[in-house]
Amino acid sequence: MKACGIIAEYNPFHEGHIHHIAETRRNTGTDCIIAVMSGNFVQRGEPAAMDKWARAEAAVRNGADLVIELPYLYATQSASQFARGGVRLLSLAGCTAMSFGSECGNLENLQEIADTPVNPDHIRTMMKTGAGYPKAYSLLTASMMPNDILAVCYLRALKNTQIKPVLVERQGDYLDPEIGPWASGLALRRAWAEGKPLPETTPMRDVMTAGRPVTMERYYSYARTLLLTMKREQLAGCFLINEGLEKHLKETAEKNYTYEGFLQDAVTSRYTAGRIRRSLLQIMNQVTKEEARSLGEPDTLRVLAFNETGQQYLHQLRGSDVRIASRFADVPLPWRQLEYRTTLVYTSVLAPEEAERIRRSEIGGAHIIRKTGR
Repeated sequence: MKACGIIAEYNPFHEGHIHHIAETRRNTGTDCIIAVMSGNFVQRGEPAAMDKWARAEAAVRNGADLVIELPYLYATQSASQFARGGVRLLSLAGCTAMSFGSECGNLENLQEIADTPVNPDHIRTMMKTGAGYPKAYSLLTASMMPNDILAVCYLRALKNTQIKPVLVERQGDYLDPEIGPWASGLALRRAWAEGKPLPETTPMRDVMTAGRPVTMERYYSYARTLLLTMKREQLAGCFLINEGLEKHLKETAEKNYTYEGFLQDAVTSRYTAGRIRRSLLQIMNQVTKEEARSLGEPDTLRVLAFNETGQQYLHQLRGSDVRIASRFADVPLPWRQLEYRTTLVYTSVLAPEEAERIRRSEIGGAHIIRKTGR
């Protein structure tokens, strides 16, 4: 069996994701589609609007065959590290192709940018200063869109691997906050939070209407308490905290009793919103630089959900040297401890029965989803 990989967050899983998976299958003719998906915290530096188990199940019910978790440490870093971690897992999984979305829809142009000596994490900031990029992109004075920046990171991470890139042009606007055709994850999260009607075609509509989205505002009191009570040297020892950021965060927290106010005041020309959010997550989950260094590179595929096709592919992989964790106990201990700790933080704002359901899923096994037709 041949496999094509996708790196995703599915926060929440929506119609655009269905289109991406269908186009990937059509364009590649692959036997198995593997999604490497962020867990309960995502790359924006926020909690996922709903837990990873619900999102993984939605992915398998709507076209994916196997969902593997992107470890917390990679899921909550910059675009380049997010891409690096995801590509490493797809390589371990034996994928021969990787499919990703793009706003510009031109793989050759994106590859040209990927081949230039520029840090993709800084593209948007640098373009605001008037810095130019390869003419092939044709948007020399405009900011690159989020999926194109990620695409460049993926292409860089794919170098020296056996994986061939496959591009699918994105439908709809990633940054459009309004509900419309091809509603974005941002639009769906906002409508859900505001109690507005969700499109009937939204794949996770039933799950979303049954509860409230998980948002960073719900954690801010806890995060603020940590910022105010931890010593500055303790904060400085947290992962992603450097260049005096701990002092800036501490002073900003003292002045702000709301997350919205905190984020607004914390963002400066030096510190982007993404960096602030991701740094705050590390403090909230008490991840230290020492712990992050000690983990090394991920060497295990932690399976969240799969169907019969995914199960067949896993049997094929088990004949190789790849380490597969279908049970939580199979995850190497240091990674397992970090994932469990972040799960406890994620569930701390939820109702007891919901928190217990997610905790039990975390220490249990992968979810098998029987095919009901695509």
